[in-house]
Amino acid sequence: MPADEQDSNSTLGNLIAQRIAESFQQRLTFAEYMELALYHPEQGYYATNAAVIGASGDFFTSPHLGADFGELLADQFVQMWDILQRPTPFTLVEMGAGQGLLAGDILRYVQRQYPEFLRSLEYIIVERAAALIAEQQRQLKALAASGIPLHWRSLEDIAPHSITGCFFSNELVDAFPVHQVMLLSGQLQELYVTTRNHKQERSEKASSVKDSGENETAQFDEVSGALSTPQLAKYFELVGIDWAAQDYPDRYRSEVNLAALDWMHLVADRLQRGYVLTIDYGYTSARYYSPTRPQGTLQCYYQHTHHANPYLHVGRQDITAHVDFTALERQGEACGLSTIGLTQQSLFLMALGLGDRIVALSQSTATDAPGMQAILHQRNALHLLINPMGLGNFGVLVQAKGLTSSESVHPLKGLSGLSSYATS
Repeated sequence: MPADEQDSNSTLGNLIAQRIAESFQQRLTFAEYMELALYHPEQGYYATNAAVIGASGDFFTSPHLGADFGELLADQFVQMWDILQRPTPFTLVEMGAGQGLLAGDILRYVQRQYPEFLRSLEYIIVERAAALIAEQQRQLKALAASGIPLHWRSLEDIAPHSITGCFFSNELVDAFPVHQVMLLSGQLQELYVTTRNHKQERSEKASSVKDSGENETAQFDEVSGALSTPQLAKYFELVGIDWAAQDYPDRYRSEVNLAALDWMHLVADRLQRGYVLTIDYGYTSARYYSPTRPQGTLQCYYQHTHHANPYLHVGRQDITAHVDFTALERQGEACGLSTIGLTQQSLFLMALGLGDRIVALSQSTATDAPGMQAILHQRNALHLLINPMGLGNFGVLVQAKGLTSSESVHPLKGLSGLSSYATS
């Protein structure tokens, strides 16, 4: 392990261990641990790894495959603007913009193809990591200088009922801190993170971090206990999961994303009229909490490998959990949103014209080696976006608010031919 990575593990690991030592019952919920591991302002993963995303980093997202993903989304946003009768401003609120690649692809395409839409457009980025904001501002500097109204805000800073347009996110909700729960002898318990001191011992489920004060290690471990909040039980009522109704194995474990419910409430409150578009990997509740998924969905990503140990590489790896789309739908409905559709990314992008782009590439007359190589690269990227074993199986949830009866009858292009969303 490189020295700088050891330092990061040690510093953040000791900080979390100290937080545990000072907490009630010397334990943190897993959501509190994940919050520190990912979002600690100096040592968290997103504070220190803003540039370590993509081919040379821990993972890549759809925008890393080229501009097509953002351009197809832009086509959908223009149709939304048309359906809403071309309001000015039409505000796009991108939540969790990563390195700013998607924003750049959308805005450059709109500049070229939709000048009238551009004159009505306002673009807001919601991002909490200072390092990512700095990278986004660097990436988008020329676009901002061209006069596009481009702003950085928190959701809390956006006035209630002030946005006409679309709130959208790509691979955001999976990174929200989650609680972990386990069924023990038929009772739902919560899993907490604690520490134990020992001499150079390791286990499969916890990883040591150096304690700079003693010749021992502070090791993270898990303990079970009563639920930390009644909201966990209410969550399962919301999504219709009855633990007694199915034959769950003992020690069945999974995740609960309460932060996603709070987020959805904020988004719905800020939206006056328009859409919410959420793209992420996940399942409906029935599949998420299936008895055949006894270890949940928590995954960690480190240098393009994935595993299920969140106590390794503290602050140096991404930690994610799949999205429960049923929870987003029902929370949205409780907050005044209507569900327009839930589909797969492959179907969504094909309906927006990805197939036409593949056909156009096959008809290219390029004969020079660089041109042919660029075509092959783009074609491969387009196929990756719809790969049913990868990005193509992501869920795309579209919700709406404040549409008139005449506006609501217009089907969104990306949801044309919508069938029920299904994934294993």
